Order: sequence, then C-alpha cells, then structure tokens
Amino acid sequence: MTLPDLYRSTPVDLVPAQSLATFPVNTFLENLAIAPGGDIFVTSHETGEIFKLDRDRTLTQYAKIDGKVSGIAIVGADRFLINGWTAAGIPFVATLSGGAVQALQTIPTGAFLNGITPLTPHLYLMADSYRGAIWAFDLATMTADIWLEHPLLARNDATDPFPAANGLKRFSDFLYVSNTQQKLLLKIALDESLKASAPDVFVEGTNIDDFAFDVNGNLYGATHVYNSVIKIDNKGNTTIIAQAEQGVTGCTAVSFYGTDLYVVNNGGMFLPPPGGVEAAQIVRLEIGVAGAPLVSEG
Repeated sequence: MTLPDLYRSTPVDLVPAQSLATFPVNTFLENLAIAPGGDIFVTSHETGEIFKLDRDRTLTQYAKIDGKVSGIAIVGADRFLINGWTAAGIPFVATLSGGAVQALQTIPTGAFLNGITPLTPHLYLMADSYRGAIWAFDLATMTADIWLEHPLLARNDATDPFPAANGLKRFSDFLYVSNTQQKLLLKIALDESLKASAPDVFVEGTNIDDFAFDVNGNLYGATHVYNSVIKIDNKGNTTIIAQAEQGVTGCTAVSFYGTDLYVVNNGGMFLPPPGGVEAAQIVRLEIGVAGAPLVSEG
C-alpha cells in the first residue's frame, strides 16, 4: 500500500517518550481510558479483551467479551462503557463493572461502532465508522439513537477498509470528529440543547484516528498508519511530536492524564513497517500541559 505523503513538510518537535508496557506482536490495541487514580484500561480489538495497567505498571486482564471490542469510556467508579461486535458480528454497547459485563444492548442497524466520548454525564456519543454516523447512547435507558448522519462522516469508498468517522471529542461548544478515510478533521457546533449542526471541515489532508485536547484547545492525534502523533493548534497548524522511534508505530488512540499523553498502538498491523510488525505498546509522552476535561463544565 502506498500512502499519500501527508506530512512531508510538517514541522517536527519531538517530546520525551517512555514505553510503559509491551504486548505480543499482532496485538491490536484500539482505545484507552484512564481512571482518576491513573490506572489505564486498554481495549484489544481482535481478542475482545480489556487490559488494566496499574500505576505500578502491573498489567492484567480486566475483562474479556465473546466478540471484538473497540471503544471504551469510564462512566463511574469501576464502571465502563464499551462497544464492538458480538461473536455473531452484531454491533453492541455494554457496561462493565468489576471486570464483568453488567448490561449489553445490541444495535443491529449499526455497522462499526468505534470511538466513545461523553456529551453529558449520562449521554455518550459513539462514532459509527462504516455507517457514517454518530450514535447517542443513554446510560439510564441503555438505548441508542442516531445523533447525526452526514456524508462528511461517511466513507467515499465502501470497499476501502479504512474507517470514516473514527475519534470524537468535545471541546467548548464544538464536537470534533476525525474522518480517517476522507482525511478530514471535522468541527460540529453544539446548541444549548446539544443537538448537532452540519459538520464543517476544520483540517483537510490529515490522517487521524483517535485524539485528545489539552486545556488550551490544542488537539493531539494518533495517525495510525503514519506511525506518528501530531499536535494541531486551534488555528489548524500541525506539528509532529512523536514518531516510530518513540514507540508509536501503528498508534490508534491517545488520552491525557495530568500533563502526560498516553498512546496505544498495534505495532503496524494494518500497514507493517519495513522490519515487520512490532510489539504493541502503551507509551507515555511528556506534553507539559494538562488535558481538557471530557465533559464540559459550562
């Protein structure tokens, strides 16, 4: 596969990096959520596992589902919201508690449920990478409804396995969404009722999977097959802050804890580097700026 040279002229300003944990080659780490105490919970997509990395760097299996798992979000003390496919290939959303499935709801009209982010403490948005939509999931009723479906969230080519709507995060009165296949970063204005408007293109020609914001509104994105983590400021300017040499080959997701950014990857499973697929890792990048709260205080 030949990739367009999206970042050939992008400035590089690498930050200090440290590998915290490694996984066997061909482990597809897909997403992560970090608890208030610093424990990191990571989804392993292909095996349906959720791993826990304690602050003392002890790695254990927290949970396993019969199917595949993609997104994860913390929704309470030792309670998580996850999504993926059942063993029968049906999209699902589930809550976990104590390492076990607490409740599970299938969404037969979904296609590829992916990134999850809170809109309110009880309402969570989920990207649907193949339907080209965003679902709203209500924790109280365990029901899902389409929040927004739009061509800018969809794939241009349904035969291309690259996901469309992928990562999503709220900052201030906007929801930002990455469309990986179309190489877009989108910006969706939110009204007082938190209903969606039509997406606007914020950045073109960028290959972002999942991402996170710092308190100043700078966005940090995992570029997956481009084996790098990038920073995009609020004017849309891009800087590369980590590359394969920092251990981010095949990086899929990022999340802040304090002033550090944590990155998970798959070692290049989707597009192997010249030396072959590498071990998957959890890597810490020293940013020096605190991450933004996931739920707006406004």
